[in-house]
Amino acid sequence: MESAPRPADGSGRAGLRSALSGLTTRGRSFLAAGIAAAVCAYVLGQGDLLRVGLLLAVLPLICTVALHRTQHRVSGTRRLTPGRVPAGAEARVQLRMNNVSRLPTGLLMLQDRVPYVLGPRPRFVLDRVEGGGRREVSYRVRSDLRGRYPLGPLQLRLTDPFGLVELTRSFREYDTLTVIPRTEPLPRIRLTGESAGYGDGRQRSLALAGDDDVIPRGYRHGDDLRRVHWRSTARYGELMVRREEQPQRARATVLLDTRRIAYQGAGPDSAFEWAVSGAASVLLHLLEHGYSVRLLTDTGTAVGGEGSGGFSAGGQESAEAAGLMMDTLAVVGHSDGAGLSRAHDAVRSVNEGLLVAFLGDLDEPQAELAAKMRQRTGAAVAFVLDSGAWAEGGRPDGTAADRLRRLRETGWTALPAEPGTTLTQLWRQAGNAPAGRGTSGGWA
Repeated sequence: MESAPRPADGSGRAGLRSALSGLTTRGRSFLAAGIAAAVCAYVLGQGDLLRVGLLLAVLPLICTVALHRTQHRVSGTRRLTPGRVPAGAEARVQLRMNNVSRLPTGLLMLQDRVPYVLGPRPRFVLDRVEGGGRREVSYRVRSDLRGRYPLGPLQLRLTDPFGLVELTRSFREYDTLTVIPRTEPLPRIRLTGESAGYGDGRQRSLALAGDDDVIPRGYRHGDDLRRVHWRSTARYGELMVRREEQPQRARATVLLDTRRIAYQGAGPDSAFEWAVSGAASVLLHLLEHGYSVRLLTDTGTAVGGEGSGGFSAGGQESAEAAGLMMDTLAVVGHSDGAGLSRAHDAVRSVNEGLLVAFLGDLDEPQAELAAKMRQRTGAAVAFVLDSGAWAEGGRPDGTAADRLRRLRETGWTALPAEPGTTLTQLWRQAGNAPAGRGTSGGWA
């Protein structure tokens, strides 16, 4: 990303007044000495002293006017690559200063504003830039905390060769760095409980091929003659072919429990951050393997695409949906809700597909609601976190085993997410779990 900042300072009289306020201690001393010398020369009638006084007084003013004109002849650009990084990864920021005038600049001090979580504020000192020249500097930023962080505005401090004036120019433009959750590469597994016809329930690839569209279209140059629909050709009197196969994409919903009361502790190693990273890993994994996916939270809000039920579409739209869901997870926080009723309604409104849930602490009513989310036509995998075991000084919930048992009785593949366990390990366990009664398997 590039930005060409514009000067925030005004021009004309107001700009000159602000420029005069940039006089350094040395510049003010020169000005005061020049005025005092001029007054003494007038009183004493010393012409030589008057000329010295005028020189001392005018020099800071000349430097002020020169810098005031120079600051509006220096442009800056910022390039951020990449604009979206996982937590713990680095992004590179490149700053370029261009002198668009014919006159050289003085010493330049460059400073970019960044949030403290991205590291120390970068500062650079640049030698004078020749007329029409440019200088490039770069720095790196990283954060262990997901979120969206503004970079900028850029500040440029100019000084004259004599150190009499120091002006600061602020640019208005800024960029945004999006830090998404960490993700883990997941192996392809066979999930139990998924109906045939989704995933690879009948040893097929995930991007399933549906039946040909029975509505034919006109022949186009390059069409395979084996796709000619002779009955329609005879009917319409022109060569007609069957339409291209319409891909039948398996659907999947990733449910993230964000209730504040369901988690204890905070920070990168908390239970909630593990759940957010797990949801991001599963979303990317399913998208890479051809699923049409949506992200759902306990508030009932679905993120994924503009398709039916908020599921992502294929091709380029799938990549855009992945970016949208990652951006959502980058800033997702705790909700103030107390239950999973809205998520239950959203899940039950779509009676098909795979369901993967990341759940926090569950009381008995919420465990019952979660159990009812299980669809008969799709697999359901739940990673249940006991946040008391994750939080420092927290107490494990003794009823967690009962909640897991209740979910398993209704057909869920329910696994406890304990501290120190990776999602990759749990994902493999989900593939090795025994199939529920009356269910079939599928690949994910």
